[in-house]
Amino acid sequence: MDSFALIIFGITGNLAQIKLIPVLYDMAEKNLLPEGMSIIGVARGDMSKIEFQKYFHEVLQMENIHHKHPIKEEVFEKLCQKLHYVNGNIDDPNLYLKLKEYMKHLTKKGLSCNNRIYYLATYPDLYHHIFENLQKNSMNKSDKGWVRIMIEKPIGHDLKSARELNNLLLNYFTEDQIYRLDHYLGKETLQNILTFRFTNDIFEPLINKDFIEHIQITASEDFGIGKRGGYYDQVGALKDVGQNHQLQMLAFATMDAPSEFTNEAVTKERIKILKSLTPLPDKVVYGQYEGYRKEENVDPESNIDTFYALKTYINSKRFRDVPVYIRAGKKLKQTATEISLVFKNPTYRLFKKISGGDEPNILIYRIQPNEGIVLKILTKVPGHEIKLKPEYMQYCYRIDPHTHYIPDPYERLLIDTIRGDQTFFNDAEEVEAQWAFIDSLIATRSKPHTYKPGTWGPKEADKLLEEDGREWLEPSMEFCRI
Repeated sequence: MDSFALIIFGITGNLAQIKLIPVLYDMAEKNLLPEGMSIIGVARGDMSKIEFQKYFHEVLQMENIHHKHPIKEEVFEKLCQKLHYVNGNIDDPNLYLKLKEYMKHLTKKGLSCNNRIYYLATYPDLYHHIFENLQKNSMNKSDKGWVRIMIEKPIGHDLKSARELNNLLLNYFTEDQIYRLDHYLGKETLQNILTFRFTNDIFEPLINKDFIEHIQITASEDFGIGKRGGYYDQVGALKDVGQNHQLQMLAFATMDAPSEFTNEAVTKERIKILKSLTPLPDKVVYGQYEGYRKEENVDPESNIDTFYALKTYINSKRFRDVPVYIRAGKKLKQTATEISLVFKNPTYRLFKKISGGDEPNILIYRIQPNEGIVLKILTKVPGHEIKLKPEYMQYCYRIDPHTHYIPDPYERLLIDTIRGDQTFFNDAEEVEAQWAFIDSLIATRSKPHTYKPGTWGPKEADKLLEEDGREWLEPSMEFCRI
């Protein structure tokens, strides 16, 4: 792996503390950081090199649900050798002069900065300052290596702003330099869907309108917004996870097989799904949990959604008339993220009249927790009488998700960026297709229905399926248990 410099703007922010710093430690422990590479943190505060190392150590000792394994001091000491810090305000042109000189200094010491990744762990309204000043100082390209830039979702807050940001990016970088990060695309099970579907020949012939009765996607959380009130009260659930995570989940589960496993071919098929979605503004239900308006940094009269449920269709020959139901929310009954493909029951099914004999088979991609891919089937209960019981045929990782066995999505996506592989990143057209669908729903967003914490959301969401003769599936914890 080539040596490079990783420049993180906003190294003292929440994103860096929760995600990036722990992932960099993990990569150091796995020897995934090449010799001679540099990690340059950029923030406003004044810190010496020793103080910056101490800050890293304090972050790694913080309670973090995403990073629970112990810190090895010998690994941390090795990581410290790669840590550097440059302070300044992001809107101050002098910061970039200082950063450029510092990279020259590192290069003289044998730490090449010709290859560079800029990671923007900062607010989007600061992006233009970074882009403009990098270009002014000829830091957005390298004659002796490569330059890449990583930015987090959300990419804009609607189609118009997404286009503006994409156009802004292209004023300073080429598309092959831009890595738009949605961490769900780095999740092991989501990526495994492609292998499951297109490497095996068992299920793929059945994933179409002739065999699939309907599709459900759930992303539920049993906790509230925490300290994200300032951000969350501006966007709501539909924009926060619906526009990106859940539409990507749908795309992976329903896209046609790409012609080859390349960024261009895979992304092309995802975009086809996103552009074929039928918006049904009158089939969207919004909810808000009791007590939300009392959360920190939330408007006491807020009507933002902490829950949503919608119905849509994929306008294609393959999935014609197959309804898709998507829901997500905070402070629900349990935390679970999954895609469920519900198969049709054939009219000739044997034992159909026996209790439970009409339960459908369901193919489930469980993204979190207890990750895995399972098929819900009916089996005979041992005994002299024919009694049926649903069971799961399952592929599971069966390992503590906080170990190193399953790479953190940020680790995986950072490795892909180092390699120059954009397959599991969003390109401009993909982001804009997602926003085009969501904007058509948001345009008529209604006042949210109040629901009690610990439930599955407002009753109106149940009616969305009941009027079609269906009901929401409750995520099971009976498979892939550690």
